[in-house]
Amino acid sequence: MSDTISCTPEIATFEPPPLQCNEDSWGPCELPEAFKDIPYQPFSKSDRLGKISDWTGTAQTDKKFSNKYASQFGGGSQYAYFHEEDETTFHLVDSARIQKPPHQRGRFRGNMRNNRSGRGRGARGGVQVGGMTTLSKSASKLRDQRRGTTRKWGMRGPPPKIRDASVTVRPDWVTIEEMDFPRLAKLSLPNVKEGEDIMTCGTLEYYDKTYDRINVKNEKPLQSVDRIFHTVTTTDDPIIRQLSKTQGNVYATDAILATIMCCTRSNYSWDIVIDKIGGKLFMDKRDNTEFDLLTVNETASEPPQEDGASLNAPRNLAIEATFINHNFSQQVLKNGEKEPKYKFDRPNPFIGDDEDGEVASVAYRYRKWDLNNGITLVARCEHDAVLKMPQGDTQFLTIKALNEWDSKIANAVEWRQKLDTQRGAILANELRNNSCKLAKWTVQALLAGSDQLKFGYVSRAHVRDSSKHVILGTQQFKPQEFANQINLSMDNAWGILRCIIDICMKQKDGKYLIMKDPNKPMVRLYDIPDNTFDSDGEGEEGDDGEAFQPMYGYTAAPSSSALAAQANTLATVPEQSEKASA
Repeated sequence: MSDTISCTPEIATFEPPPLQCNEDSWGPCELPEAFKDIPYQPFSKSDRLGKISDWTGTAQTDKKFSNKYASQFGGGSQYAYFHEEDETTFHLVDSARIQKPPHQRGRFRGNMRNNRSGRGRGARGGVQVGGMTTLSKSASKLRDQRRGTTRKWGMRGPPPKIRDASVTVRPDWVTIEEMDFPRLAKLSLPNVKEGEDIMTCGTLEYYDKTYDRINVKNEKPLQSVDRIFHTVTTTDDPIIRQLSKTQGNVYATDAILATIMCCTRSNYSWDIVIDKIGGKLFMDKRDNTEFDLLTVNETASEPPQEDGASLNAPRNLAIEATFINHNFSQQVLKNGEKEPKYKFDRPNPFIGDDEDGEVASVAYRYRKWDLNNGITLVARCEHDAVLKMPQGDTQFLTIKALNEWDSKIANAVEWRQKLDTQRGAILANELRNNSCKLAKWTVQALLAGSDQLKFGYVSRAHVRDSSKHVILGTQQFKPQEFANQINLSMDNAWGILRCIIDICMKQKDGKYLIMKDPNKPMVRLYDIPDNTFDSDGEGEEGDDGEAFQPMYGYTAAPSSSALAAQANTLATVPEQSEKASA
């Protein structure tokens, strides 16, 4: 029996791979071991697919469809493709020959006689373009050398002047904290309730409504009102000394609080002394300083930088603005002897028996605020006038004056041309150039609880005379609405104050100083010896042997006529101006 061979062919078998059903999305349910730890960028079915690879690396972004090939997941840009049209790299070459006009000697020589861009008068090697002469590089460099300034690339005008600090930092002062403005601007203390009145003092006069009808065509001269203005600091206030025994643990005035709350808008240097005694803080201004002077164009792009002998020097402008503000706030009142007056419970605490002269219309509200965590603030706030409403109720006013000194130098709109028709543009320009001053006025009105904040527009009668002024108009706002208009957040203002209070409360008893850096957006807190500034109130003797007191910062302020006399002296006599500024 022979072996048999089977001729039946073997049938090939096929085993299908297991299928994974992904019900939630598309793609595999589990990551294979071979693809583990490999970078993966998510993508969607609806994503556009472009070139597989771009080896040139010169593709530019399509401006019209910049996100055409971007993934909807936004996972990253390592696999992103930016499409470039091929037509963008195609250029036509212009082979046409340029025809030059034949050279004609002396053809335009006759017109050079009337051409200012030549060597004639006023040209100085410049080129006239569109009616304006542009200096050459050598002429521009020579002009800067004569001015004593060096210009950087892309810089307009002279370089900013290095400002001096309001007080010289001594070597034995210890820096406790440095707070830059971006950090302070993020602070917030919401839900601070309205201040509670503890005591009210003083006498107010009624506002004269006829000043609301003043306009440019019906201007009114600014009068010199000879009255005394008291600017008493915190620890010299007898009412605060009395209240410190039973009320609160932080004490200040509205001017000091407004300076701290609006510090992020300030450019000029200022300082405030803080005494911590027995767990209580007393915030004071130094004697014989310019703390109460009003700044002019402090936040402008080009603030005043002229020397001290000029009318438009920063300090002379500050004295002029303070003089205007004092006179305007008293001129707009019904100040006759037979006119009625609004009297508070107590008289003015700063009028002594030997007071010589008439005191300005002012009322003081001593108020307290609960800042949480055991911090109770007590402050002295001020009203300038009252207004009788048709309904019979009485509204309290805060009256301030905006002043125009030279619109051309200040790069501002001329008030006499635009005040009646474009008052919003003028106010916007003032908000840009005097943001810090307006913010402090608004904070003071809110702290005092004033019903209206009234502004007066006062301009020089002549640009080169700082002694005569005219009232061109008035405008009034509700303090809270005006705060919203100038983007002033009281939550941020209270947050800045609370931050500084908390830092001082953590320190031991002693004397401290808060100072705005003159050239940086920063506030520093120093620990200073207890005997610092003790001799500042004695005054310096002048050439005639009498005690010479600086313009402002006094405990008992001089009259308005004395302020005007010193303003005129500073503006006309350079020698005395330099002596006063020193």
